[in-house]
Amino acid sequence: MKKNKFQAQIPAEEIPLKGRHNLVNTMAAVLAGLQVGATVDVLRTYFHNFKGVEHRLEEVAEIAGVKFINDSKATNVDSVYFALDSFEERVVWIAGGVDKGNDYEKIFDLVKQKVKYLVCLGRDNQKIFNTFKDDIHIIYQADNMRDAVEQAFELARAGDIVLLSPACASFDLFKNYEDRGQQFKKLWPN
Repeated sequence: MKKNKFQAQIPAEEIPLKGRHNLVNTMAAVLAGLQVGATVDVLRTYFHNFKGVEHRLEEVAEIAGVKFINDSKATNVDSVYFALDSFEERVVWIAGGVDKGNDYEKIFDLVKQKVKYLVCLGRDNQKIFNTFKDDIHIIYQADNMRDAVEQAFELARAGDIVLLSPACASFDLFKNYEDRGQQFKKLWPN
């Protein structure tokens, strides 16, 4: 077996992106960069300064010790799994919209472990509500983004994360996931 000559060590704490899945992505990108001639120092600088992509675990504000994370691109259960797995902090989760046949059982244990409160955003969230109603003691229904953000902020405490990671399509209330994410980013409670 041929040994790969490309090696690099960049400490995980130097990577600003949240989540183990992003560390795996970063490792792949580092190897690709090394193969095309980039130096470890150049790659380290690049990843240290990389802020991520809009609507994908994007930290948009911190108010009174509560961080607001826009993960509006998470329109399926697998994406929500990676989002929830990215945080040690307790989460006030904003989820819901047009269900795409989601199997919420895939994230049941992680939600039970990490989610403090659930704010359902959308016109029909019965399935998500029914899945988690016995394990999340406060579930709030919001009909618009302003209501969802204000309710999430009211429920959150310093050190918590308010995470918009819907697991659903956005077409019941928004033009698309970008519109949903932009509205989230604009509506901070007073």
